[in-house]
Amino acid sequence: MPSIRLRLLKWLIAPILVINLAGGALTYMLAWLPAQIAFDQSLSDAAGALSARLSAAGGAWRIDLPPQAEQVLRNGDADAVYFVVRDSAGRLVAGDADFPALRQPGRAAVPLAYDGAMRGEQVRIATLRVQVAAAAGPGAAAMSGASAASPGIAATAAAERPAAPVTIGVARTLRQRTQVRQAIFRALVLLDGLFTLACVGLIWFSVTNGLRPLDRLRAALNARAGDQLAPIQQADVPYELEAVVHAFNGLLARVSEGAQAQQDFLANVAHQLRTPLAGLQTQLEWLGNRHAEPETAHSIRLMLSSAERMIRQTNQLLALARAEPSHFEKTRLEPLALNALVEETVQHFVEQAARKRIDLGFELQRATVLGDRFLLRDLIDNLVDNAIRYTPPDGVVTVRCLPGDGGGRDGGALLEVEDSGPGIAPALRETVFRRYVRLDDKVDGSGLGLAIVRDIVSAHGARIAIASGADGRGALFSVRFPA
Repeated sequence: MPSIRLRLLKWLIAPILVINLAGGALTYMLAWLPAQIAFDQSLSDAAGALSARLSAAGGAWRIDLPPQAEQVLRNGDADAVYFVVRDSAGRLVAGDADFPALRQPGRAAVPLAYDGAMRGEQVRIATLRVQVAAAAGPGAAAMSGASAASPGIAATAAAERPAAPVTIGVARTLRQRTQVRQAIFRALVLLDGLFTLACVGLIWFSVTNGLRPLDRLRAALNARAGDQLAPIQQADVPYELEAVVHAFNGLLARVSEGAQAQQDFLANVAHQLRTPLAGLQTQLEWLGNRHAEPETAHSIRLMLSSAERMIRQTNQLLALARAEPSHFEKTRLEPLALNALVEETVQHFVEQAARKRIDLGFELQRATVLGDRFLLRDLIDNLVDNAIRYTPPDGVVTVRCLPGDGGGRDGGALLEVEDSGPGIAPALRETVFRRYVRLDDKVDGSGLGLAIVRDIVSAHGARIAIASGADGRGALFSVRFPA
């Protein structure tokens, strides 16, 4: 089943991660490009500094670069620095002879930076093309003396003339750049990771907090008993859940109406059958007293047995309708002396027990419970009747009523019905409370008695348990009523 939480997290976290990655990449570019420009500018500055030390005299290029200045130029901390000066013909003027071929800038005095390799290592190269003024030689001086007609112009031309352009190249390894780039990358990854984790945590918290009304609604529904069909209160339900709760309340109302109609039908049928069945039993007993012929008496006994079974099943159906927890009215509860109710109810089973030579006894102590008189009678009836039916002849059935948990420690009352019958295996002790379940087909019954007992116990908030009787024989039914 798809999860709303997972869908929300997927549609929120995935875009956040993509945006963070894109933002991290953009931040990396914005952080690295200025650093790269600064590195390139330092190379361009070095090339400009070299150009200021160039001069040409007598057709020969000279560079005024003392060893100390060259040492300062080549001092790049973690990097190695190389330089070269070449004339327009590519001849070496100064610097490293193995410097790679230089790319010519597009314009003079404008540096060009690009990547290259030198001595087996990647380097960054900056080239600068400059025009250096060359001083005139002796021939030029004679030329200036001969030009007396225009002494000012001649003197300027004789003093200096533009020489062919010269190209300066400065290269630096990428070690420091790589270190800076890695430092920027690590810092951005750390910050982006922390930011992503914070966003994911915030989204998780927000989604969890937003879905809390669903959790409360689920908890409220799980806390309901299976027979609780009251509508859900809509006072604290968020707007988005109002339609769902309204539809669910409509479903509960329809289920409640259907269950009520079913229970009403069951109760009406059982009630309507009781009177004619009682009359039928009376008539059959009258016929049995009037007709002593063996065959007639046998048929009447069979019909009387069938009528008694139908009367019992009808009474059980009526008791089942009354005991249904979903239709049990708490207002009918009243303080009752459980011991007196047991004593009154057990008297009706004395004759039934005597026919099977069963010793029916009871141990009663005063105990008060809050309950419904008619339902508690049905409870005692079904427990005692079940014990007598499954106890073989010459057996023992004992009914006990005690205050509290057998000793008056926690209030309430304890009702026990113990028999010396075949008992109930532990694996089947939960099964016997289901409707129409019978463990012995040889014993008459409909399988509703213990189901009625379970419903009555549930309606009164009590607990029922099955254990073995004395010496591991028979069954012991215990019903504990709350205080």
